[in-house]
Order: sequence, then structure tokens, then C-alpha cells
Amino acid sequence: MGATPLLTGLVAATFTPMKSDGCLDLQRIAAVCDFVLGQGVDGLFLCGSTGEAPSLTNEERMQVASAYHRAAAGRVPVVVHVGHNSLADARTLAAHAEQMGADAIAVVPPSYFPLSSIEVLIECLRHIAEAAPDTPLYYYHIPSITGVDLSMIELLERAESLPTLAGIKFSAPQFDQLAACVEYDAGSYNILFGCDELLLSGLMKGVDGAVGSTYNFMAPHYRRIIDAHQAGKMDAAKQHQAVATARVEEILRHGGHNAIKAAMGILGLDCGPPRLPWKPLSDGARSALKQELADAH
Repeated sequence: MGATPLLTGLVAATFTPMKSDGCLDLQRIAAVCDFVLGQGVDGLFLCGSTGEAPSLTNEERMQVASAYHRAAAGRVPVVVHVGHNSLADARTLAAHAEQMGADAIAVVPPSYFPLSSIEVLIECLRHIAEAAPDTPLYYYHIPSITGVDLSMIELLERAESLPTLAGIKFSAPQFDQLAACVEYDAGSYNILFGCDELLLSGLMKGVDGAVGSTYNFMAPHYRRIIDAHQAGKMDAAKQHQAVATARVEEILRHGGHNAIKAAMGILGLDCGPPRLPWKPLSDGARSALKQELADAH
């Protein structure tokens, strides 16, 4: 791919709105999209971890992607995550993303069966990419969830067999490897960082942008981190990052994705409960979280 980054700045990993019974609430997506874009984000990342993709059927994933793509209406780039343990299903999702006009696709690797070599990873990615031959592809590196912790530099070194590879969504605090990816081949790949609570560390390594769930409702604060870093005001950047990190830690004290989705309802727009195996926060936990976020605001 070309050296001009496809994605820069803050890319929101969007939530999938759901009704109280766990069914999709597609009607809410337009309002959620408008709110998130109103935060000043530079792109949308659909149906990833934040969007609960592993808990959705293929049909649901395509419905969510289509609804967000329509709602975004070309205002920012839209990336659709299509990773799946079934490569046939991943290909279906990739073909749909290309057909609807997504700006890029992202792929988390198959992870149920052990994936232990770059050769096999590339073969899997190539198989998926063939279903969307005209759409840039991002590899989604999140070893804490997938257990797939291969060398991202080796992936880039062998990317000639993946002509649509545009870059990596790097969601791991492996900063030496992150910096090497940023610098590889004169920075010709688009490297995006995926750890909100460590954004400044990623910026200091030279990433083009960042993808995260808390950008849905805290983007203006993270923008202050980016602006201070770009202005060389590192003390201010560190102070802004410390506030953001404390906010993320407050949220995660109450759970995981369920707490982040609850925070979206408190600080942004309600996207409903998560789907099992996540459970909604209890009323007490939600009230405590709401009070903590108000105190920290």
C-alpha cells in the first residue's frame, strides 16, 4: 500500500447497541454515530472487541456494519473488523464490507486452534483478503485475547504476499516491537495503537493514530493529549494522559466490556446492555460508576 496513512488521529471502536433482551437495536446506531462523530473522532472501527463481534452472528455483524456505514455517510473512514475462527465466515464478512464500500477491513486471527507460525497467519490473511481484493487490510494484533503473539515485524517483512496489507492495529504494550513497526520500510505501513490508557506512549513511538473504545465518549480529552504531544508540551501531555488513565481504571474496576459499555451510557449515549457472556452492571455498580465519573469530570 502507499505511504500516506489511511487512518490518523482518534478512531472510535464502536459499540453495538442492544435492547434489554439482547437483540440488536439497529435504530439507535444513527444517533450513536452522530454523537461519536460529534466528539471529533477521525474514523470508526466497527464490530471489533468493543462491538462484541464474537457474540454476534454473521448476519448481525453485517447489519451493524451497514447501519454504521450509512450513518457515517462518508464523514470519516470506516473500518470493518471481519476476523472469525471460521475463515469462510471471515471471507463472507470481508466480501460484504467491500461491497458496501468500507474504507478498510481488519482481521483478528483465528484463535481457537493454536496458530504458531507467521507462515500460517499469512496464509489465513491471504485467504480472507482474496474475498475483498480492492479493500485495504489491517492485521489486528491483540495477543492478550487471541493468544496469537507472533512477530509483527516478521509479518511486515513478508507482506509482499499480502498486497492489500495497509497496516496493523497494535493492541499490546510491546513498545519495542511497536516502534520497529512504525519505522519499518520508512514508515510505509499505517500503524495504529490500541491501548487507550497508554496513548501517549504510543504517540511517543510515532504511531499514526489510535483505535479505542473510550474515544467514543472521551475523545476531546484524548485530543488534548495529542495536541500537547505535537506541540512538544510533554508535561501537559503526561498530565492529560494521567487523567485519562485514571478514568479508564475507574471504569474497569467495575468490570470489563460491560463497564465500558455502561460508561458509554453515562458519558455518551446509552447503547443498552452487553450480550452474554458479559452481564450488565448491577444497579449499585452503575450508580457507583456514575458518581465516580461525575466526581472526576
